[in-house]
Order: sequence, then C-alpha cells, then structure tokens
Amino acid sequence: MGKWLFLVLLALVVYLAVKAARRKVRAKVRSLRTPEDMVACGRCGVNLPKSEAFQSQGRYFCCKDHGDSETA
Repeated sequence: MGKWLFLVLLALVVYLAVKAARRKVRAKVRSLRTPEDMVACGRCGVNLPKSEAFQSQGRYFCCKDHGDSETA
C-alpha cells in the first residue's frame, strides 16, 4: 500500500511540474507575439521598434548620433 501511495504522489508532483513548465512556455510565446509600435528615425527614416529607438526633443532616432546631430 505504501508503494502505491508513493507512486501516486510522485506522479502528482511530476504532473504539476510539467504543467508549471508548460505555463511558463505559453506565457513566453504569448509575450513574443504581442506587436510592438514601430517608429521612423527622424533623420534617415529607418523603421525600428519603439523600445530600441532613442528619443530626443519628441522625435525618435535609430542611433544616438542621429539624435545628437539634430540638436546640434
């Protein structure tokens, strides 16, 4: 009887671990699928994700050099 109880508990622990791991993978895939706003560089017009752009005086730039040259 003790062996069966141990095996059932072990199966439950494995099931919960697999379920938790799948939940993490689904959350990561879901976050990768969310669209991101794109912006154009104020100097050269290259489109890039807003999170990677540099902002200067309310405009977005693809690199710091382009932002600095606009302010100079």
